[in-house]
Order: sequence, then C-alpha cells, then structure tokens
Amino acid sequence: MAFDLISIGDATIDNYVQIHDAEVKCNLNKTDCRLCVEFGDKIPVDKLTHLVAGNGANNVVGGARLKLKTAFYVNVGSDVAGKQIVEKLTSEGVDKRYVVVNQGMESNLSTVLNFKGERTIFVYHQNWHYKLPDLDFAKWVYFTSLSPSFTQSNLLNELGAYLERTGSRLLYNPGTYQIKTGIKKYPKILALAEAFFVNKGEAKRILGINEKEDVNIKKLLKGIADLGPKMVIITNGGEGSWGVDGEKFYHLGVFPAKLVEMTGAGDAYATACLAGLFYGKDLAEAMRWGAANAASVIEQVGPQAGLLTYSQMQEKLKENSKIVAKEI
Repeated sequence: MAFDLISIGDATIDNYVQIHDAEVKCNLNKTDCRLCVEFGDKIPVDKLTHLVAGNGANNVVGGARLKLKTAFYVNVGSDVAGKQIVEKLTSEGVDKRYVVVNQGMESNLSTVLNFKGERTIFVYHQNWHYKLPDLDFAKWVYFTSLSPSFTQSNLLNELGAYLERTGSRLLYNPGTYQIKTGIKKYPKILALAEAFFVNKGEAKRILGINEKEDVNIKKLLKGIADLGPKMVIITNGGEGSWGVDGEKFYHLGVFPAKLVEMTGAGDAYATACLAGLFYGKDLAEAMRWGAANAASVIEQVGPQAGLLTYSQMQEKLKENSKIVAKEI
C-alpha cells in the first residue's frame, strides 16, 4: 500500500486550562516575558478541556482533512489516554497500522495554560523505545517532535535509509528535544529534507544565535538552507512567515483571524504547506495554504478543531486572494 503522507512523531493528551487570574511581566524590550500567578494560592479555572494533540497527531489529522491518505508511526501507552488517541485517529480516517501500543506504560500528557489567547505548555514525554517500522511507500514524510529518548535509538539512521530507498519527500519540523540535542548532528536528514519548518526563535537556536539579537530574516533562512534543506519556512506569529525555495526569498502576512488560543498554529501551517506542495503548488502558494490553516486553528480551542478540510481551504484561499507571498 502507498500513502500520500506518513507522519513520524509523538501524540499526547492536552489538558487545556483557561485562566484569567494572572499577569504577564516583560522586560523593557518585551523580549523576555513571564506568566505570573500567586505562588501557593488556589487559581480559579474558567474552563477545562481534554483533547488529543501532539505535533505528529496534529499533522496526520490535518493531512487527512486535506484529502491526503495518511498513516502515523507513533507510540502510545495502554492507558485510557492511549485509547483516546487511537480512537481520534480512527475517527479522522488515519491509518493505524504503525501505531505501537506499549503495554504497562502511560501515554504522553501536557497541561496547556491559556491566558489572553497565548498558551504556556507543561509537557510530559514518555521515554519511548523508537524503532522505525517497515513503512510502505509514502510520497511525503513528516518528521517532528519526539521524546528525548530518541537519542538512544537508531531512528534517524533508519529514517535516512528509508528516504534514500524510497525517494519520499521529507518535511522536517523538529521538536524541542531534537533542537536541544542538535539537528546538525544528523546531516543526512537535513540533506534529504525537501522542506524545513521552524519558528524564528527556533531558527536562532539552531544556528547558535542569541534569541534577543536582531537578525536579518534572510540570514536565518540562508543559514538553515545551508545545512541542506531545499526549502525553508520560518514563522513569527503576527509578523507572518518567510520562505526560501533555493532561489527566491518570500514574505507572507497573516490571514485575518479572531484569536482564541494559539496552540497548534505552527503544526497547522506546516501541515497545510506540505499539502500545498503535495498538490503541485510552488512554495509561495503553499505558504498561503499554511497561513490559511493556522488562522483557522487559532480561532478555536486546541490544535485540531480548526483544521481546514480541502473544500474549506479553497474557500479561505479565495476569500483572501489579495494576501500573497511577496518576493523580498
């Protein structure tokens, strides 16, 4: 069997906690901000929601809604949360043949504090034992956030061998622990990446640049591209996104949206950008797909409720036809 998209990453249950009794304290330049609550106090919660999430899960669900035939290599526990994750994949039409249920283990869990539309996330990752299954052919592979235990496996070498054998196109969206470990330690994966997706802060960390330093965006794009990927996309919240396709540099503004909650905006963008490329669009147009999906996601709680279907995507692109990626 062949797939349009196989995602490799983690899934989690996100517990969304909506609060109002807090404040944000920043330095003068607002480059360093802290969410502050009363220490040792009981903080009132306005709303509590439990949802399936995680970078990889958001990707396969988003891909399925955009009419891609998707599968997911993911580890889950044998607990209630693991069953909830599997049930969600089933309901979205994601193929589960590569889902690994680890008996006697608990699934990943996160707590998401939502305050004034911005999220602060407490993340718990299980120490999974990663071993790439014998994957069928996929036109695209999406490689994203993993537990820190991935360093104790041979997963990246296995992925590199799969990509070389099949010629599948890779979109690499590294997670926190992959960036912390150092993506430069795995040059083959970078060289095999068709596209590479991060936010501006992550790009700086990867390149060893102080996050408070003001850096020309072209320098960041070129710095990542020089590591191997053919295309690079960098996002920065309300400032929009930038991309390079090996020749041209682009900037795209954001699509209009009524902000409710930010979780999953990056995953939504990367997923829809991949789908645009899958459907034969160039990078400039694929970035529009990403921005449209991200705008829809932040209008609802959680990373998946607002993910667009294929027909909804076409409508949103048409409604915002004047918002286009411009060469810089």
